[in-house]
Amino acid sequence: MAGLADSPMVGDRWAKIRAADVDRDRVAGILGTAYAEGRLSKDEYDIRLHAAFTARTYGELSTLMSDLPTRADLTRPAVQQALVPAVARTNGYAIASLVCGFGQFLVGPLAILAIVFGYAARRQIKRTGERGTGLALTGLVLGWAAVIFAVLFVVIGVALASAMSAP
Repeated sequence: MAGLADSPMVGDRWAKIRAADVDRDRVAGILGTAYAEGRLSKDEYDIRLHAAFTARTYGELSTLMSDLPTRADLTRPAVQQALVPAVARTNGYAIASLVCGFGQFLVGPLAILAIVFGYAARRQIKRTGERGTGLALTGLVLGWAAVIFAVLFVVIGVALASAMSAP
């Protein structure tokens, strides 16, 4: 039996067809899953389980599961139904770090922001599992590279200025 809902027979004729032991076992499994998920109380589970093992027809089995979400498909329990996986979003600080890292070439001194956003992004990504590790790392590299070049530029400028002013 593929499932009660998949049966080509509908209505009273379907409800009167005798159930097999395997059908009763499937319903018992689904009731057990419903109990484990908290959909049924212990007393309600015990009553339905007894009724499932003493049921003679598909109609009796169907009645036991009429208020459960798995009624449409007896071949799989509710926990195996397909769920749409959540797509991890990209961390906003990682994006900001990358934008500041590249923006410093157009606008000017954004290196410090690229570094701050990069470290904040990496910390959040570790905690939340979001995407954007590469973006944050690129922003950090660009930010630190700009700081290093700025320090070298100042040191070389001071060295040249002192060399020019010496007699």
